Amino acid sequence: MQSYHHFTIEERECLLEKLKEGQTLRKIAKELNKNVSSISREIKRNKNKNGTYYPWQATVLYIRRRKDSVKRPLISDSEIHHFICAGLDKFWAPEAISARWKLVGGKGLSHTTIYRAIKNELLLGYSPKTHLRRRGKRKNSRNSNNASIKPVHKIHERPNIIESRSRLGDLEGDTVYGAIGKGVLLTLVDRASRKLYAARAQSRESEIIKKAFGVALKNVNVESITLDMGSEFAKFPEIEIEHNTTVYFADPHSPWQRGSNENINGLLRFFFPKGTNFLTVTDEELQNVVELINNRPRKCLGWLSPHEFIYAKCCT
Repeated sequence: MQSYHHFTIEERECLLEKLKEGQTLRKIAKELNKNVSSISREIKRNKNKNGTYYPWQATVLYIRRRKDSVKRPLISDSEIHHFICAGLDKFWAPEAISARWKLVGGKGLSHTTIYRAIKNELLLGYSPKTHLRRRGKRKNSRNSNNASIKPVHKIHERPNIIESRSRLGDLEGDTVYGAIGKGVLLTLVDRASRKLYAARAQSRESEIIKKAFGVALKNVNVESITLDMGSEFAKFPEIEIEHNTTVYFADPHSPWQRGSNENINGLLRFFFPKGTNFLTVTDEELQNVVELINNRPRKCLGWLSPHEFIYAKCCT
């Protein structure tokens, strides 16, 4: 692997000459002993509005970017400080806070700055354990339930409209467990908007889970539901009839096939860690968390929240 170093003015002048000669980027990269992606990025970042590359202009832009990239401490009681704290109060991810700051015209805030400030205790009252989804820990994968029912429709039979995430109402479902014998959560996530629907259930018993579907999806237009093959979903034929929909089942040990739901369940674990007694969690407490999640900006939605995405989609 080639070691990386910044372009010198001599290398930039040589690059210009090679471009004038009509040499390919790959050949230029070989002569300058650089990666071809570095050559491409150098030209793309530093060319003028007419698409022309000039060495001295490139050097000036490089120096300016270096000055702008200097790490600056967060000034307490500043506008940017209040914006960060407001986002963390709603349990937004640092990346989401940074992106929303840019959307409102702000500059000079990266998600790494926020992570660093939290880790170094520069934001009083905020810590990885209390305000970061994974609390500073690495993500651990988990397997889905073993297949225990015989599905009528498999995930590979889903029509293209479900795969494209182009309509509302195509849901992915799963359950989130608490302490042993202390209830579960039924969670359903819309594939297009990433909106979360959830309901408490006293146990994994299939009849109880079927009733939880009725609570979570009250007044919701359901086009399809994709589940794993856990025994708690054994009443899926009745669920299909009650919600006038089709239930599809993912392959065993393939949680990535329900990625939207898996992601949201991981976020729910921030609020309801393993061992939570869901029998003591009230419906109001659950819905408060659901609202926090549904108002959380999402990168996959262009930093809109699920509620904002649905509003924008319905108004177009």
